[in-house]
Amino acid sequence: MYIIYNFLVLCVCCLFVLPYFLYRCICEAGFTTRMRQSLGGLRDEEIASVAQKDCIWIHGASVGEIVATSPLVKEIRKAYPDSPILVSAVTVGGYNMAKQIIQEADAIIYFPLDIPFVSESFVKRIQPRIFMPVETELWPNFLRAIRERNIPVMMVNGRISEKSVKTYRYLYGIWDDMLNTVSRFCMQSSIDADYISHLGADPKKIYVTGNTKFDQTYAEVTPEDLENYKKELGIENAYPVIVAGSTHPTEEKVLFDVFNEIIKSYPEARLVIAPRKPGRADEISKLAKQYHWESGFRSKLLEIKGARSKYPVLLIDTIGELGRIYSVGDVVFVGGSLIKHGGHNVLEPAAHAKPILVGPNMQNFKDSYALLSKVGACKMINNSAELTKEVLDIVGNDERRLQMGAASLQVIKENRGAAVRSIEYLQDLLTLTTVDSKVEASYPTNIRNLHDEGGGRLRHGDAVIQYLYQLAHGPNTPFFGWILLGILRMFSYVYEFGVCCKLDFY
Repeated sequence: MYIIYNFLVLCVCCLFVLPYFLYRCICEAGFTTRMRQSLGGLRDEEIASVAQKDCIWIHGASVGEIVATSPLVKEIRKAYPDSPILVSAVTVGGYNMAKQIIQEADAIIYFPLDIPFVSESFVKRIQPRIFMPVETELWPNFLRAIRERNIPVMMVNGRISEKSVKTYRYLYGIWDDMLNTVSRFCMQSSIDADYISHLGADPKKIYVTGNTKFDQTYAEVTPEDLENYKKELGIENAYPVIVAGSTHPTEEKVLFDVFNEIIKSYPEARLVIAPRKPGRADEISKLAKQYHWESGFRSKLLEIKGARSKYPVLLIDTIGELGRIYSVGDVVFVGGSLIKHGGHNVLEPAAHAKPILVGPNMQNFKDSYALLSKVGACKMINNSAELTKEVLDIVGNDERRLQMGAASLQVIKENRGAAVRSIEYLQDLLTLTTVDSKVEASYPTNIRNLHDEGGGRLRHGDAVIQYLYQLAHGPNTPFFGWILLGILRMFSYVYEFGVCCKLDFY
């Protein structure tokens, strides 16, 4: 199965990934770093602080996973102040976000493409103490390289979507290998725990720890910060301010239709749009012109030192700011939910005590949505008419707006602690898998995972090699060991004689 998988991976890389990378290198400044690192071109100085130093490696794919990673890294630093921490990301957005909000990391890199020799190179050069994928970042060749070196793996903030449940079945034996490589599954909810168990994970390895996004603090905003944001966006006296975060194509059109209705009743209203991909800002600006709205770009407004123009539509074309930008909103719409994408993180606006509106597709964040909707903090709408009605009702009813905001914040406070619980399981796992690194004073032996119930095991071949090495080079070779070494020495002479004869026949 690995042969088929690797053949397909190489075909996809050659036909699609490499041309795409080259295109982005030409069009996007700084993308060459991602291409170089993803293809295995890590420079020594980029990993000098973590390579071969028993680092704790935590990996999140994109911006959302990096947000979940942030509180985990803070807790790891508290629990293991002397251990180097490596953070990796797949996307440019995730990498830049990590640079902004994870100051505790000793090194931040791009994750390798899942090509056998590339993954092997990364793991061999870094040799982490443990690997911690966030959510469901499992890659076959990478985990295979991890497994061969007996490095423990602990999934944190685990989440399995309904789509993933159907997709992973087609990996057959590869999926089983990946699951067997993971020693701990720390899942966000009981639903995710059931999903991973249904997919074949050992129930003894599964734990429900909660969602670490409840613990994020990078987006905290002081009253002074809030005033600065409003000044920088030119919305000091505007009401209502509607913030739409992580929007996708076609959702902006719905938002402009809604905004047209809102502004009839509230001439000072503002619409702040933060597209999921900041590069779409120009596209959305052109759409705004079709609705006769002038739009301001966050990046350009930051360059102005004096008073800002009062743009009715504001576009957030910067990376890593959405979590804080939510604070300026009077009502928040979270995108990816009016289309069949599965929604986005509703906890960031909830942390700012905001009333939240979403579309009907929230499968990827079903648990967060369930918590917020249960207390009336988050309302689901199905179309532009319903969105218009809810926005008008919320901004026109101070009591409801404040109640929804207070309920949002209460949910956040009640569900914090996932990062701390995850680190407790990390400490337990490292206690089980970290043993004395030497059997004899002069003989280093890697026997991680040997004592981890249900975890990986040292391969028989490796165990034999290590045992023989100990006999040959250890200072205290027993009498039986000398006999065994003598027999092996005789076999070596026979082997040497056979090789010489074969060469003579040539």
